[in-house]
Amino acid sequence: MSPVRRCSRTACGRPAVATLTYVYADSTAVLGPLATYAEPHCYDLCAEHGERLTAPRGWEVVRLSDPSAPTRPSGDDLEALANAVREAARPQDRPQQGDRAPRTADPVEVARRGHLRVLRSPDS
Repeated sequence: MSPVRRCSRTACGRPAVATLTYVYADSTAVLGPLATYAEPHCYDLCAEHGERLTAPRGWEVVRLSDPSAPTRPSGDDLEALANAVREAARPQDRPQQGDRAPRTADPVEVARRGHLRVLRSPDS
């Protein structure tokens, strides 16, 4: 017995990557990630047969995505990335001669109680 499950289609020896089940009450064919165990009324399909799957007339095909598969970036992701690049490219405001320079010293710990700390600004 081979540890790799094969495509259920006749004469196809490729490894299965998806499982097809039929929900007769809803006239729906559901193609999802490969099931953990081979079930008697489910069909394991290779990638090619899973992509070319069609259902009988009047039936709906529902394709469930594999959560472990890499996802493609959406338009929102690309827009957020572009905005972050624009923000990073903006020139930083430099303090004028009369302005106070930013603090570089770390705050000083005054007291501690459990995981909480009381900090004092190094300027005060």
